[in-house]
Amino acid sequence: MTEITSSVQIVMPQHCNGYQTPRLFGGQLMAWIDVIGAVAARRFAHCAVTTVCVDHLDFIAPAHLNDTVVQEARVTWAGRTSMEVRVDSFVEKLNGKREMVNRAYAVYVALDADENPAPVVPAFTPEGEEEEKEYAAAVERRKIRLGR
Repeated sequence: MTEITSSVQIVMPQHCNGYQTPRLFGGQLMAWIDVIGAVAARRFAHCAVTTVCVDHLDFIAPAHLNDTVVQEARVTWAGRTSMEVRVDSFVEKLNGKREMVNRAYAVYVALDADENPAPVVPAFTPEGEEEEKEYAAAVERRKIRLGR
């Protein structure tokens, strides 16, 4: 199974949008997604990475002031120099129950010491039914990206 990278944040006033009901600003969540996605990609490829794109980003539900936001990231596909990472974001209630608020797919490129694209090593091999389904979906998303 691919390693899962986790992160936990508490939504603070500086993370909220300007509405009267303090909700997490989408751009703040996007920044957290980019960081945890990059960490997952770096851990997988054992090198520096750079963001190529955030391919798919669904805001499913809001997070509010003082909510605990838990994020989980995992590599879903890797090619010669690039990797796709899925980031799931949840609001964790005080009783421990989680509600998904966002799912995002981001693409990162592995970099060598001169900041040129570098081979992703090791190769990604899906393990188990869930990873195989996610891998197949990642291949389809890649085809769509390349077709744009």
